Amino acid sequence: MSKTKVLIAGAGPTGLTLALWLTRLGVPVRIFDKAAAPGETSRALAVQARTLEFHRQIGIVDDILAEGIRLERLTLHTPAGVAARLPLSDFGRGISRYSFAFALPQDIHERVLITHLERAGVDVERGTELVAFQDKGDAVIATLCRNGKTETVSAAYLAGCDGARSTVRHGLGIGFPGGTYEQAFYVADVKGTGDVTRNGMDTTISTYGFAIVMPVRQSGSLRLIGIVPKAHEADETISFEAIRADIERETGVTIHEVNWFSTYRVHHRVAERFRVGRAFLVGDAGHIHSPAGGQGMNTGMGDAVNLAWKLGAVVQGRADPRLLDSYEPERIAFARKLIESTDTAFRFITSRSKAIGLFRRYLMPKILNALLHTSFGSRAFFGVISQAAIHYRAGPISSGVAGKVSGGDRLPYVVGANGDNFEPLRSLDWQVHVYGEVDCDFRAMLAPTGIPVHAFAWTDAAGKAGLQRDAAYLVRPDGHVALASPVQEASAFQRYLASLAIRPRLAERAPYRVPGTMHSLA
Repeated sequence: MSKTKVLIAGAGPTGLTLALWLTRLGVPVRIFDKAAAPGETSRALAVQARTLEFHRQIGIVDDILAEGIRLERLTLHTPAGVAARLPLSDFGRGISRYSFAFALPQDIHERVLITHLERAGVDVERGTELVAFQDKGDAVIATLCRNGKTETVSAAYLAGCDGARSTVRHGLGIGFPGGTYEQAFYVADVKGTGDVTRNGMDTTISTYGFAIVMPVRQSGSLRLIGIVPKAHEADETISFEAIRADIERETGVTIHEVNWFSTYRVHHRVAERFRVGRAFLVGDAGHIHSPAGGQGMNTGMGDAVNLAWKLGAVVQGRADPRLLDSYEPERIAFARKLIESTDTAFRFITSRSKAIGLFRRYLMPKILNALLHTSFGSRAFFGVISQAAIHYRAGPISSGVAGKVSGGDRLPYVVGANGDNFEPLRSLDWQVHVYGEVDCDFRAMLAPTGIPVHAFAWTDAAGKAGLQRDAAYLVRPDGHVALASPVQEASAFQRYLASLAIRPRLAERAPYRVPGTMHSLA
């Protein structure tokens, strides 16, 4: 029987992210997938700012950015012509280092993740299927099958990143309630010509439908998405040629070559549980929803990061196993909220009601145009779309309020001439942030914990971000605030750390992680 610490079923973006984070944390993993090779179609395209922030933490963001396209503008079309042009190049200014919309085909995204995983000495075990598993209380015993041969693996934990038809979810007997939308959709990657916004996204809104055009690859391919015409919805097989004329009319693109075409119906489901014992559901295994807003893949990768640092701490004896109890409530709450919001948006943009269609066609572009050309409107839109607004305030390991920042919030991003306050997050470790002056007694009393205290010079930008001067914030390895305290009271931080038996990583500290480092954002 072979052994590993974490066995990961599924090597899509979610599983690869989990494997890469755990590997960076020094945790042995095995990751396998029943597919013989990585996917070769673009599938998910949107990569949100929060995902890019996570990629920055593990040192791969530059490679990701080099492969994709920054989207500069969203152009809204109606049958009468261009109705609005909405800026996307910097609509999240001040909220994130990655304040733009960004597109990268899923197959290329996976390839970058795989490359970094292989450099770290971990290969994806292809053509390998999970046959059975059993939680023995102190380990999960799994049976894997490859080329007709079976292998028994003992793992401390099992992560089901194996998609909507998850073998892990079925094996755990977890329900997956939800439903399916009635409309059929098409998606195509094509070579074509037309009045397409360069490095942008074009959306055509008509009374009875919508269509989206956006760049797929730097080579010039286009992604087309839309609703299958009602006349063809009931067709047993929907061919591209059958609806080519409708697609070209709706998108304004004359298609010369089709690289990929598929039709599908959208499901919306959230698993009843995200954890049973030593097994976890991550990504599409736990939740699937409409593609509205480009949230699906990013949510799965967010699940993976949330679970990775917690698993790493528990496996390495740096935290009480109770820390793992926080994964499900934090991520299932967001999944349910996301289902609700994307469901509302999806039903609105796909409704065939004439009244809603007329609103979509004539009034919605004017409202969006007015809203997104204001600083407040664009920042609010960015916060939701980018996932920078995700918080765990109601979670079991979130505590306190200081300024406008509560325990569970993503650490506000603050930048100055000499850098930003997200740089220390690359340590993937616990840390304390103070924006202003650090009290000597506070620093001295926290020193025995080994948790570094990062002092940042107070700036107007810190205040605008919602931080409180001289307050203290205990920041988790994923960049969310665990404890926010308006005063530098060491005993509160000691109690928090002791409650979960938290200790910092034993890895050699990088220069910016030396406890007591003074950072200047002025």
